Amino acid sequence: MAERVPGSTVQVTVVVCIAPRKTQEWVLQLPEGATVADALRACGADGALGPQGSADRPTLGIWGRAVLPDAAIRHLDRVEVYRPLKVDPKVARRERFARQGARTTGLFARQRPGGKSGY
Repeated sequence: MAERVPGSTVQVTVVVCIAPRKTQEWVLQLPEGATVADALRACGADGALGPQGSADRPTLGIWGRAVLPDAAIRHLDRVEVYRPLKVDPKVARRERFARQGARTTGLFARQRPGGKSGY
């Protein structure tokens, strides 16, 4: 990979989850040394952050790893804004399993007719 020239720009992609299964994406050129907050400001998504110290403030990440807004970004990074979860996935799975019952989930959901139990 070629060495970066000081004072050059970095290309980053910003992805914001605006609703379930809906995302918005921007590809930006920012000066080297820019932060996650700078990238959000540049694409106009800084409003997605909400007020400072808010409980529903979304999580920020770079390539799936949680970061703070003052984290530096590098060339070809993917900055992501995640919405808070409404339900804990473990709790949702337990509730789904309780509703469906043990016979209709997991390994025993598609038992062959006439087959032994567990096969």
